[in-house]
Amino acid sequence: MRVTSNTFPDLLVNQLGQLAQRQNRLQNQAATGQRIQLPEDDPTAMRRVLGLQSEAGAISQYQSNIQRLHDYSQISYGAVHDIKGLLDRAGEIATLADGTKSQEELNTYATQVEQLLQQGIQDVNTQHNGDYLFSGTKSDTPPYVAVKDADGNVTSVTYQGNDQVASAEIAEGVTISSMTIGENTSGSGPRGLITDSRSGADFFNHLIALRDNLRAGNTDTIANTDSKNLGKDEENFLIQYGNIGAVQARLEAASSISNTRAQSVEKLVSKEADADLSQTLVRLNQTQNAYQAAIQSAGTILNQSLLDYIR
Repeated sequence: MRVTSNTFPDLLVNQLGQLAQRQNRLQNQAATGQRIQLPEDDPTAMRRVLGLQSEAGAISQYQSNIQRLHDYSQISYGAVHDIKGLLDRAGEIATLADGTKSQEELNTYATQVEQLLQQGIQDVNTQHNGDYLFSGTKSDTPPYVAVKDADGNVTSVTYQGNDQVASAEIAEGVTISSMTIGENTSGSGPRGLITDSRSGADFFNHLIALRDNLRAGNTDTIANTDSKNLGKDEENFLIQYGNIGAVQARLEAASSISNTRAQSVEKLVSKEADADLSQTLVRLNQTQNAYQAAIQSAGTILNQSLLDYIR
């Protein structure tokens, strides 16, 4: 077979180009710690890495949803706890307002109940990140608005929210809501914090009735009606506590699971994409030696004269 004069230079250039390309790739791997820079470096591994990165992105969103839901749940729990404290005090007043109390004392109790009522309205209109917590999906609207008389006393309280709750995904196909609505008179769906027809709760109106009966000296009505109504409100609050606790427990479990998944996916991505530094450096050194050897051999061959062949 005939070998042309330019065969060896062409092969040399091609071989040196391949060695230089391999050397450059290994240098990048050693510098970045990444084994895969381009899809052609390892198409199969690149496909797996892209899938894992997509999963990691989804997990990150789940973690964000969980944290946001947990924050809302915590703020809601604080508000519910404060309102429950108002209910407890109203129950004490209803118990104290018996037939042995003078009208002056009853009037003092009535003033206290009015303050409890106004504080309750303020608490239930709590906001977090600009959203009203107890308005349902109408989070841009204050849940309760009060009508007051000329003396500044609350005469009625109206709910402006709805009985719908927004939910968020915390895992594939798993959604949950941490919202608590202020009122639900439909008999189904999420329970209302202040008013719920299933338990007979109607906290604000019960406070108004207690206050008015105190002013009127109706101690029998307070004992036989108002105290029982406040008991219904307390039952409803206890249910709310249980619901919020259950949601928080689920969120904590979901957070633990998502954190474990995130760590697992990170390790898998690292296993697929990260370069083994010791092996990379060994391969880089071998490639550099091969490159230098090729150059030296080529120099020797290309500098040979006709006399070298005659010898």
